[in-house]
Amino acid sequence: MSKQQKPNKNNDLLRYAGLGGQIFVSLGLSVWLGLKADQWFGLPFPLLVWLFPLAVLTMMILKLIRDSSKKKKNDPD
Repeated sequence: MSKQQKPNKNNDLLRYAGLGGQIFVSLGLSVWLGLKADQWFGLPFPLLVWLFPLAVLTMMILKLIRDSSKKKKNDPD
């Protein structure tokens, strides 16, 4: 094992840990924004509280797939 492999694994760990935090914060903000938007539009049912987090989660999963597939394509192993 060379010295270059170990920092790459630590870098990947930090990147995916950061992505987990980003998902957590994004979902929280989207729920809050959905609550405020439902109140502002006066909807009798929580439509936007469900749609905003669903859209955020879908975008985050697509980002994760795109990032991980780029890693595999550029990986020399």
